[in-house]
This record gives sequence, structure tokens and C-alpha cells, in this order.
Amino acid sequence: MNPDRAWAATRKGLIELRRRGGRWGVERTSFLGEPVTMLLPPAAAGAGGPGGPMLAALNLGHFGVKLHASDDEGATWRELPTPIYPEQPKEATGVPWKMVLIWALERTGGATPALWAGTIPGGLFRSGDQGASWQLVASLWHRPERLEWFGGGYDAPGIHSICPHPRVAGEMLLGVSCGGAWLTRDAGESWALRAKGMLADFMPPEQAGHENVQDPHRIVRSPSRPEVLWCQHHCGIWRSADNAVSWQRLQAPVSSFGFAVAVHPQEADTAWFVPAVKDERRLPVDGALVVNRTRDGGQTFETLREGLPQKDCYDLVYRHGLDVAGDGRTLLMGSTTGNLWASADGGDRWTTVSTNLPPVAAVRFG
Repeated sequence: MNPDRAWAATRKGLIELRRRGGRWGVERTSFLGEPVTMLLPPAAAGAGGPGGPMLAALNLGHFGVKLHASDDEGATWRELPTPIYPEQPKEATGVPWKMVLIWALERTGGATPALWAGTIPGGLFRSGDQGASWQLVASLWHRPERLEWFGGGYDAPGIHSICPHPRVAGEMLLGVSCGGAWLTRDAGESWALRAKGMLADFMPPEQAGHENVQDPHRIVRSPSRPEVLWCQHHCGIWRSADNAVSWQRLQAPVSSFGFAVAVHPQEADTAWFVPAVKDERRLPVDGALVVNRTRDGGQTFETLREGLPQKDCYDLVYRHGLDVAGDGRTLLMGSTTGNLWASADGGDRWTTVSTNLPPVAAVRFG
């Protein structure tokens, strides 16, 4: 990932950011005035895969969900077919089979490269032709456990985290709110629950440990040690060191509630979280925005404040609002209040990039 180039998906468009001379600035805006819910940066051919276009998902309300692709890194765009749910059988129960939001976009390489889209109401879609067509992954959609999934912040459940294994073809972990974590080892032909150890304190005590009711706000995989996974859960922070066979709870300072998590690309034990007050308020603790960082796998945490607002702050950082570049030092963080901050030293110090953006749904490095 290029540490000097990034994109922010916002409620009023997709904003391309460039860093020149140590300073970040807006390079270009696409889809001005339109809500962009998710983006997938372009992939260069030969960089671990066949390459691929940049994708942007939009939610146009009355006009529905739209998907666009760019073959020139955001200079021009073309509309793609939007993933569509099949017609719902009359006897089908549960949430309506209707696209509400594209909440995650990822790509996998190997012998059969593919694009993947995680959506609300909980369906995973696959494209084997660079987005020219999409197929619902029926093996997951028709799991009987899916009927037990439910929404957290949204009325319906959704897939927000897609974590391919960088070294094992066909292996991928999903995060579902609220439906736990699901693993496939055969490119989506079969699935298994992988949320053992997580606890949902919003459930009755006898159901708190059920894997299928967990609300992992965000799951990310370590690129350097893929068996290590980090999870910012509705009820705390969890880490797995055995490829999601089991999860261990961690205790962070300030608060263990939040949405975003980022993992160092070369150091599997280094991760960043953005704590907040949970449930009724969802804002920084005591009005002070901070970032919690661990460098030892969660045994200890540092609370980083320099350059971030420490009084009367109302910013919340969504699931995809925090990202780290390939150098492991450059971070970007965007908030629901339209603020954007950058760090060039792993979070020790932050500088303000903008205070007047639209609400930020996601940031990704290129």
C-alpha cells in the first residue's frame, strides 16, 4: 500500500488524498454529493495477483445501491451491475431478500481470482469477472444459522469484514453483525462458525457465549502472521492466535468499546483501536478522542492523544474509518463529524488533515 495515497468514502463523495512534502491534501473528488459507503483500491498486476479495478459502492436511497469501477485509479468511472438478491420464496422467513448496503469489498488472487462484496442483509456475493456479474454465495445464505442473525446499528444483519488468507487459496474469514465470525477453506463452498470465546453481554447470560449471536464490529487479519486476527467487538476487544479456532478477550484503557481496528502489516502484535462510550451515546470518553495501541499482542496498551481533540469532542470512528499503510507508520482516521487526522509515526502524534469533510464511512490506502 502506498503510504502517500489514500481515499476517503464520505456521505458527499469519494475523496482522493495525496501526501506531498509531508502534508496531506485533497487531490480529486468523485461522485460529488453522493453517499459512498465502501471502496476497494486498485490492485497492480504482479503484486500478489492479477490486478484489478478500483471499486466504489454508493447508496443513493430511493435510487438504490450502485457500484462503479475505475480502470485508471479514479480518473474516470463506469457503472457495474449491482449485486442482486434472487427473488424471495414465499415460504422464506427472516429479513427481506433485498440489497440495503454494500458494507465490504475485497479481492482474492490465485488460480481463480475473485471480487467479494459483503452486504446488508447478510449476504456475501462473488464475482469472477472483475465485477461484470455477481453471484450470491448460496452456501452461506442458506445456512440455517443465518435466520438467527440480527441487526446491531442497522435493522438487518450485515457482513462488514472480509479477511482472505494471504497464503492459503480459498480460505477467508467473515465478520457479521450480529452473526459471529465464519470461516471457509474452499472459496465459499462450505462454512463453519469461528467465534468461540467471544461473549455478548447484550444477550441473556445463558446465551452470551453462543457463537452465532456475537457482534464483532470489525475483524482484521495480520498480513505477516495470518493466523493472528484482531476483533473490535461490541462488548470488548478479542484476539486470536490460532486462525479463529479460539478468541481471547483483552482489556484496553479508557474503554474497550469501539468500532475500528487496524493491524501493523509487518508486526502481528501491533494494533490500533479507537475507544468510545458504548450504546446510548457513542462518542469519545470524557469528550477526548484517543487511540489505543498495543505492541505486545494486547498484554499492554498505550493511549495516544497528541494532536487529537481533548475537549468537547463528539467524533466517532466507524468500522472502516481507520487504516494503516504498508510502511506500518502512516495512519489515517476519519470520523462521523467529518474530521480527518493523519499520523506519520505509528500514532504517537496526529495532525489534522481536514475539519470540514462530510461524515467519513471508510478510509483506505492505495
